[in-house]
Amino acid sequence: MLPAERKRRIVELVSDSDGRSVEALAGELGYSKATIRRDLRELEDRGLIERSHGGAVPVTSVGREQTYGQKEVQNLDAKRAIAAHAVEELADGQVVFFDAGTTTMQVAKQVPNDGSILGVTNSPRLAIELNEEDNEVKLTGGTLRRRTRALVGPTAESFMQRTNFDLLFLGTNAIDVTSGLTTPNEDEARMKELMVEKAARVVLVADESKLGRRSFVQFASFEDVDLFITDAKLEGETRDELENAGVDIADGVGQ
Repeated sequence: MLPAERKRRIVELVSDSDGRSVEALAGELGYSKATIRRDLRELEDRGLIERSHGGAVPVTSVGREQTYGQKEVQNLDAKRAIAAHAVEELADGQVVFFDAGTTTMQVAKQVPNDGSILGVTNSPRLAIELNEEDNEVKLTGGTLRRRTRALVGPTAESFMQRTNFDLLFLGTNAIDVTSGLTTPNEDEARMKELMVEKAARVVLVADESKLGRRSFVQFASFEDVDLFITDAKLEGETRDELENAGVDIADGVGQ
């Protein structure tokens, strides 16, 4: 197989699934893992795939959205470190909203199971995680999006409009100094807008891969965020803009 043909096949294999590991690609194509890693670096430089820990996932654009399965395995150690810091924000008796997402899922996994909070979410998967032992959990209801496994639509929005929260753990697809916080889907953007509007305190949890990116629909500005927790070490314009907006920053978490 010529190198160009091999690289085309890599893009096809990665794009036809939720991604492929280096080991799987090496086995399917019959090349060494070192060769596959070199190919992945070149393909990422050309904007044809995105590398993840141990492999690659389909490339994203402002209108393209990765599946929950793709995001679930990416930067997992960073998400766990962010979550460990995030749960320090919890206090007894709070009503806490957990945005649907893979980083907020890691936060949910570290919430004490002692019934000290009331958890609310638009994610059935996250609700199951929270509903261990003594915790009480409420779901927004709504239509389940297959791609992200988040509840959206009129029923979910109606629930949001009737409720208020002490604390919100918010996720995002992209963070950019000019576009703020953005996401590919309009229905999810509307739900996130309502979360931010109804929460007394907004804690943004996002790993380094979300920085410097833009997606289709803006749902919040930096001014809407009280605390940003990330594994990235923020500097330059991004840090300046966040601080100017009054955001407290917990960066370099887990490093």
